[in-house]
Amino acid sequence: MVKKWKVVFPAPTGPEERWAYIYLPESYYDHPRKRYPVLYMFDGHNLFSDEEATYGKSWGLSDYMDFTETQMIIAAVECNHSPDNGRLMEYAPFSFEDPGFGSIPGYGKETMEWLIHTFKPDIDRHYRTLKTRSHTFIGGSSMGGLMSLYAIIAYNEYFSGAAALSPSLWTQPEKIESMIRSIRVRRNTRIYMDYGSEELRNHPGMKKEFQKVVSMLLKKNIYLTSRIVPGGEHCEASWEKQIPFFMNTLLYE
Repeated sequence: MVKKWKVVFPAPTGPEERWAYIYLPESYYDHPRKRYPVLYMFDGHNLFSDEEATYGKSWGLSDYMDFTETQMIIAAVECNHSPDNGRLMEYAPFSFEDPGFGSIPGYGKETMEWLIHTFKPDIDRHYRTLKTRSHTFIGGSSMGGLMSLYAIIAYNEYFSGAAALSPSLWTQPEKIESMIRSIRVRRNTRIYMDYGSEELRNHPGMKKEFQKVVSMLLKKNIYLTSRIVPGGEHCEASWEKQIPFFMNTLLYE
C-alpha cells in the first residue's frame, strides 16, 4: 500500500508544499504490534507510480516489495521541480560549477537536516517503525544517489545503510573525497553503490572516480557492495532492475 500526503519543505526559495509518500507492507494492518525498518528515499514521485514519474516510468518499487513480501516501510518526498535547477540545488551536498548548469549552490545539508529532524520524527510518530540506526536506511539515484552517499557518511549516527545508485560524483569529486577521508563511520555501516556501463560513456573520467571512491570507502571498513551494471543506463527502468541487489545489501542480516 502506498499513501501520499502534503508536507511543507524548506526549499531554497522558501517553504513550499510537496507530496510525501509512504509504502506500507501488506502485513502492516494484519499484525498491529509489528514494527518495521524504514528506508528513506529521494525523488519519491519516481518510486511507485508510472503516472507520477517524471519520465513516465517509475521504479515499480511497491510491486517489488509486495511480490517479495519484503518487510520494510519506505518513506520519500518528491523533488524540487523548479526549472531553475531546483533539484540540483536541494540534492547537492556541496556547491559546484558546471558548464551546462552554471553555478549551483548546494543545499544538501539543509535537505538532510529537514529529513532527519522533521520528516523522520513525523514518520516515527505516525507509523510503527523501528527507530534505531540499525533499522534506518537511505537511498536514491543520480543526485539522490549522491545525497545517499553523503547522508551515510555525514549523518552516520542516523543511518546504518545506504543505496547509492548512479551517484553524481562528478559534481564535486574533491569535496566528496575529502568528506570520506575525514569522517569516521560506525561499525556495521553498509553501502550499495553502482554505476551503469552505458553511463560511463557519458562521463569521461567517471570510472576512475568511481574506483577511487570505492577504494576510500573500503579503507573506512565499510561493508560495501560495488557494481558496474552491465548495460546499465541513467533511467528508472535500469534502476528498477537493481532493487534486488541493493535490498540484499541493506537487509542482508
